[in-house]
Order: sequence, then structure tokens, then C-alpha cells
Amino acid sequence: MRIPYDTPRIHMYTRIRKSPYFYAHQRHGVQSYTVCNRQYHPRHYDDMISEYWKLVNDVTMWDVAVERQVEITGSDAFTFTNMLTPRDLTKCEVTQCKFALNTDVDGGIINNPVLLRLGANHFWLSVADGDVLLWAKGIASVLDLDVQIREPDVAPVQIQGPKSRDLMVDLFGEKVLDIKYYWMAEYELDGMDVVVSRTGYTGEVGYEIYLRNASQYGMKFWDTVLEAGKPHNLAVIGPCQIRRVEAGILSYGSDIALDNNFYSDYAFLNPYEVGLEYTVELDQEADFIGKEALKRVADEGVSRKVVGVEIEGDPLVGYIEDYLQVVQDGSQIGQVSSAFWSPRLKKNIGFALVPIEHADLGTELTVRSNVGDVAARVVERPFIDPRKQTPKTDLRRETTKSY
Repeated sequence: MRIPYDTPRIHMYTRIRKSPYFYAHQRHGVQSYTVCNRQYHPRHYDDMISEYWKLVNDVTMWDVAVERQVEITGSDAFTFTNMLTPRDLTKCEVTQCKFALNTDVDGGIINNPVLLRLGANHFWLSVADGDVLLWAKGIASVLDLDVQIREPDVAPVQIQGPKSRDLMVDLFGEKVLDIKYYWMAEYELDGMDVVVSRTGYTGEVGYEIYLRNASQYGMKFWDTVLEAGKPHNLAVIGPCQIRRVEAGILSYGSDIALDNNFYSDYAFLNPYEVGLEYTVELDQEADFIGKEALKRVADEGVSRKVVGVEIEGDPLVGYIEDYLQVVQDGSQIGQVSSAFWSPRLKKNIGFALVPIEHADLGTELTVRSNVGDVAARVVERPFIDPRKQTPKTDLRRETTKSY
């Protein structure tokens, strides 16, 4: 079943921000946008299956300037930033990155940024769709700490796919191969200052390049990377939702912050409910926001869980416009938040929020779609490369391959 998607026209006007790469990526024939962090976000240039194969076979570039940075500096920046996440940042070295959830006083996830530690008291939170800048400013306003919080003029792109290694070497030299998974380094590229991290949204080998002074250099930077990518068959695409689901990566706003639909109780999901409890370090000294609530959750357990599912039926090609109901005896008990056809697995896969008694591997479920009820079952996630061997590849020792 091919699902129609992105058919309504999105209106362009001044209220929604354009990225520094906006007019560059328009040259590539962008077909659809969404809006993230109040900014236009290019979603597709080609059929989503075609873009998937470009990613897993070659190398791709994405405009992800919607990952707006929250910069925290000042003599108390470490103390303050350590309050914003359940991760123990005493274990995060300078030039290291961390997947670091932001939680509220109830332990609910209000964002799931990648944290970059640029200095002892210098941090960027590379945020998903949510007002972390305003949240951080609000917290700082009632604390007697020396911190400065702002959005810097920085815009990232993602370079993802098995040939990203060779493209990055052409751009930055062999030294770029020294960057380990979830670490970063700073470079100059043709007079432009960039931060390069070995992170991404795919489960493939990949990098994110954060351009400083992006409002000035955005077009020059884009064209520089594009030219270097020609020998490697570089393609400009949008974030590949199929591949991120295969990799078990949850999307904030659909899979995590399920507060925008009829099934939700308008309470943010917590790390234990979404399977990210490894990011919660309760034995640390820091009294991070939500610590007491998460202690209770750890002791008492959860009543619902986000699980991986395989869904029978025709291929789901496109986006589900609404959450699909998980039903039992005709009544809704849960919902599917993301679902896509995996070209390599040749299965429909996705994520579902279900009661904890339906969360065990192998549990049979029924999903209600626009073509009727179909069978599904709970399976392990990630669906491909569960130990993340691909993105962790030692790039100085071997070339990359897809799984």
C-alpha cells in the first residue's frame, strides 16, 4: 500500500525561519518540507525508497539546521548543564559528545539532544523539536549561577552513508578518521570554522558538520561539500525515516513526546517507558531535574512501553498521517507512532506504545489501519545491526559496509 504524503502545499513566509542552506538545497529540487523548531525542514527530494538506497549504498548530505544549538557558557556552565540531564557529565570529557535527555520534574522527556562538550564550561545542546533554549533560560533565571545561554550562529549538516568516510577525508584529511564514535573535533575548511562530530540519525557511518558563522558562509559551505562529494556520488536527501527506524532511533514528537493525539494523557513519556533507561544515572551526586521522580519510576516500574513491532499486510510506503490504533477486543489499548516498509528486511517495521503486559518480545498485537485490522508482533529493536557495529567502525582499520 503506497500512502499519500506531503500533498498539501506548505506556505512560505517570514514567520518561519529559513536555514542558511535554504536557497542552496532548493536548487536540488526539494519536493516537500516539514517544520521543526520553527524552521523549514526539507524532507524529500526524491522517492523515499530511492533516497534510502542512496544512503545505504553511497553517501548523502542533509540540511539539519533545524537542530538549533543551545549554547551554555560561563564559570558555572558545567554545574548548570549537569542539572539539565540524567546523564552524569563528569563522565563526559572535553570534545566528547553524549546522547543526553532533558527531563522535567516528573521525569518526562522534554527533549533528546546530542550534547557536545566544546570546553570545560562550554556546551552545545543540539536539540530536537522543542523550546530547550527558553526552558534553559527559565531555569537559569531563578538560579544564582554564572551562566550565559544563547543560540549561536551555527547550522549543522549530516554526512551519512558508507562512503562518508572517503568524502570526509577529502574535506579534512586523514586526521578526521581519528574522531571516535560520539566524539568531535574542530577544523578550518577553506576559511570557514566548523565542528565535526561522529554522530547521526541513521545507524550508518556518518558525521555531523556544524558550521560556525553560518548566516555568512552557508552557501559557500554547501557548495564546497557538494563539489567534494562528486567523486563519491554524494546525494542531497532529507532525513531518512526508514533507516532511522531500522536503527531503532526514536523520533521526538512522535515516538517519545506523545502528547499530541487522542490516546495520550498529555504526560511526557519517561526514559524507562521508551527504553532509554541507560541514559539515567541515578547514582551520581548531581541533583538533576527529575531525579527523585525517576528514582520512583526505577523502583516501581512502568505501566506502558514503546516497543519495536513488525506489522503484516501490504508495504507501508510513505508516512502514516495519524497514529494507528493497537486494539484488543475492538478497543484501543495502544498506538503505532512510526511505521515504514524496510526494503532490506522486506517487512513493515515501526514503534508502538503498548501497556507493559503487551510489551514482551513475541507478543501478538492487532493494528487497525485504513484498510482494516492487521496482525503485528513485538520484536527486538534495533531491527538491523542491533549492536551498532556499523557506526562504531574503526575507520582507520577498515572500510565500511552496510548490514
